[in-house]
Amino acid sequence: MKNFITEIIEEDLKNKKEIITRFPPEPNGYLHIGHAKSICLNFGLAEKYSGQCNLRFDDTNPTKEEQKYVDAIIEDVKWLKYSWDKITYSSDHFEQLYLWAE
Repeated sequence: MKNFITEIIEEDLKNKKEIITRFPPEPNGYLHIGHAKSICLNFGLAEKYSGQCNLRFDDTNPTKEEQKYVDAIIEDVKWLKYSWDKITYSSDHFEQLYLWAE
């Protein structure tokens, strides 16, 4: 089925671009049906077009985030039968972001 997203991807592939998608949850609670939809879209498109999908935790609010939610999100993605190319955390880039902001 064609739609504007697949048309953009197919055009990018014709131009020798690489397909990389991501699922960026904030680990401050358990996932809901909307997250599942986003997982299926992003991981599914990467799978369909032989691309990559990364799991990028948007851990920018440490007062509300917990490791148990990171673990639960990882398990939920696995339960949906998807696997990621790499896991990253927004906080891994804080120092660089601060430098750019100066």
